[in-house]
Amino acid sequence: MRCRVFERILIANRGEIARRIIKTCARLGIGTVAIYSQADARSPHVEEADDAAFIGPPVATESYLNREKIIEAAISFGCRAVHPGYGFLSENAEFARMVEQSGLAFIGPSPEAIALLGDKIASRELALKAGVPVVPGTQEPIAGVDEAIVVAEQIGFPMLLKPAAGGGGRGMRVVREKDELASALEAARDETRKGFADDRIFIERYVERPRHIEIQIMADTFGNVVYLGERECSVQRRYQKVIEETPSPAVDEPLRRHMGETACELARAAGYAGAGTVEFILDPAGNFYFLEMNTRLQVEHPVTEEVTGLDLVELQIRVAAGEPLALRQADVSLNGWAIEARICAEDPSRGSFPTTGIVTRFAMPRGTGVRVDSGIRAGSLVTIYYDSLLAKVIAHGETRIDAIRRLSKALNGCHIEGFATTVDFANAVVNHPAFVAGDLSTHFLEEHFQDGESKIPPREEDLRLLSIAVVLVYHTRQSLVRESLREASPRVGAGEEARVHHYVVNVDAHVFEVEMEADFSGGVWYGTVGEFSYKVVTPKFEYYRRRLKLNINGTSHTFRLQYEENHIRAFYCGIVRTFEVYTPREWALAHHMIRERVEVLENFLKCPMPGLVTAVSVAPGDYVRRGQELLRIESMKMETAIASFRDGEIDRVLVQPKQAVDTDEILLTFKGS
Repeated sequence: MRCRVFERILIANRGEIARRIIKTCARLGIGTVAIYSQADARSPHVEEADDAAFIGPPVATESYLNREKIIEAAISFGCRAVHPGYGFLSENAEFARMVEQSGLAFIGPSPEAIALLGDKIASRELALKAGVPVVPGTQEPIAGVDEAIVVAEQIGFPMLLKPAAGGGGRGMRVVREKDELASALEAARDETRKGFADDRIFIERYVERPRHIEIQIMADTFGNVVYLGERECSVQRRYQKVIEETPSPAVDEPLRRHMGETACELARAAGYAGAGTVEFILDPAGNFYFLEMNTRLQVEHPVTEEVTGLDLVELQIRVAAGEPLALRQADVSLNGWAIEARICAEDPSRGSFPTTGIVTRFAMPRGTGVRVDSGIRAGSLVTIYYDSLLAKVIAHGETRIDAIRRLSKALNGCHIEGFATTVDFANAVVNHPAFVAGDLSTHFLEEHFQDGESKIPPREEDLRLLSIAVVLVYHTRQSLVRESLREASPRVGAGEEARVHHYVVNVDAHVFEVEMEADFSGGVWYGTVGEFSYKVVTPKFEYYRRRLKLNINGTSHTFRLQYEENHIRAFYCGIVRTFEVYTPREWALAHHMIRERVEVLENFLKCPMPGLVTAVSVAPGDYVRRGQELLRIESMKMETAIASFRDGEIDRVLVQPKQAVDTDEILLTFKGS
């Protein structure tokens, strides 16, 4: 149905959420105005909107956070409303107030509700009054270390230092011992002051191995509030979500109803209208506690849309236009299972540090039950100025296992090159046995992964499938080489090509003997990997842009492969390995060669990511210990402490605060041993 109240909306955001809002507006017949900074001049959301307004340089404070300029653009383009998306100004009460005072509608809750629920202390007090269970802790911000020690004696360790303002985990610190308290409090205050201009900190008891469960609610201005099921968001790193799903494998219908009704009560107590998410932690005993309420659309809203069939952006717009909700709680039904993987410009092997660069290759999966929300394309420039989120891949299935399999296959088909991303890391997570079993907590990644790699080895069956794919690509390439040589000199390689081909594949200390026999009439290969037999159907042998699709024993598989010097790097179901392929004769010679690795203690510290130096904690002549903080770097809205990788005396410090740095740039040097 067409929404006639808002003829034109300005979208005060960028990237994939801006494109997502544009899509709904186009369906509703609403015109859209995008905003863009200098860094986003060629971004897809700018082209897809009906109009676009340039708002400033790349730095967010001078563009996407410039409230006056955004409102001025909305008025000049004849907009009737502003949609803030998520992040940036979406939970800024003053911005919402300015929008309303300018005569525009803010597509979100009232400024008063944003201010109330955005303050973690005020929202905690509201939750207590509304009868919502909360984690034991302070009701007021703590004054200093002495008061924190007194609180610690009352509630015990471990405890959580939690900023009163902001979100996304910024400024949060877990403290397990008294000796850690002073430094953790200083760091928490420093980070939240820089991020939100507010250094108030309060304390909660830290619940061990909790699940992170959130309830999506929708409310109108007539007092109607409904909950749209829950989302499991336990798989996190640095309080940032990696995988989200609905429903949760830990929530049954009675618990869902209890948590949903509790979330609705909180929304009513706050006088809330619009889309919102009430976040809880669920302990191993099944008790849930209020964390906070996000007064905006969530990044992970697509999974809720997939199982409910609702368009949350449309509901937001209609509520902001003054329409009552057209659904009641009894109308809400959850159909099937949906799981979302966030694809970010981060390097999991290097502590999930942000990465930047130009997207040189970009291909996203398609198919039944697969949805992709993306903010980039080939040629897009990913910078240090904004969030690292590139795309979201969502899979919907009848059961959780169906959704996992569909998501893994979709991730196998994701192809982003130009810098490191989390595509394969996300795929490794959803294929991990503990994830498949639904054994989740907010400690999932630290328990099961290290340096972006699963702590358990890959299944041998998956390595065998990869060996088949690698051998076919290797053999095809070698055949093309031989054919070109024959064309150049007919005497080279004369004679009929053999039908059976033998290779030896070496990977991860596994040595597979691979035999492939070609049936040239039907594009079929019959192969063996050790004792296991496979039928591989490749009618066209589609190896397109480093992606290979094979039907193996009746099941379709997608692999990504690329040559790496004399070997092949292969990607499948989160497994990333370099495969060595030999003929039997080559292997007889090669496997006798022993390579020794000599570790050299380097005397310099390289920058792990692009960013801006915010603090330097050492000077030449200082002696530091392994693990001691040396400096801090801010990138993509996250500040990271860089620790020393060794004991030693500082020789030279080559950077200073406010200096931009790049990956692998030398930051400081140690005196030689």
